Amino acid sequence: MHYHHLYAAENGESHWRRVEVPLTERSFAPPAKAIFVSDPEPAVATVFLRLDPGWNEPIHPTPKRQTLFCLGGAVRVTASDGEARVIAKGDIWRMEDTHGKGHHTETIGSEPFEAALVQFD
Repeated sequence: MHYHHLYAAENGESHWRRVEVPLTERSFAPPAKAIFVSDPEPAVATVFLRLDPGWNEPIHPTPKRQTLFCLGGAVRVTASDGEARVIAKGDIWRMEDTHGKGHHTETIGSEPFEAALVQFD
C-alpha cells in the first residue's frame, strides 16, 4: 500500500515522492483474526469535496497537513518543480506542502472529482 506525498523542501520548492505504508499483522478488532494494519495517526477533521469538470485553480500551498482519498474523477496536480501526477479513483494523496511555492490542481476528464480529506492540523 502506498500514497503520493507532496511536500515542500526547505527552499520552498514542492516535490512528489511515493511512500510505502508499513503494515503489521495484529489484532485490530478482537476477537476477529489478526489483519495487516498501519500505526494510527491522530486527526482533527474530515472534509468531503467535489470539483466540477473544468475546475482549475491558481498555484497555492495546502492550507493544512491532510490526506486526500479520491472517490471518483481525476485531477492533475503539478508540483512547483514541474512534476505532475494524476490523482484518480482509489489514489491517496498526502499534502504537506504547507509553505513555499505550492502546487497547481486542475480537474481532467468529464466527471466531477470527489474526495474525502482527513486533516491533521
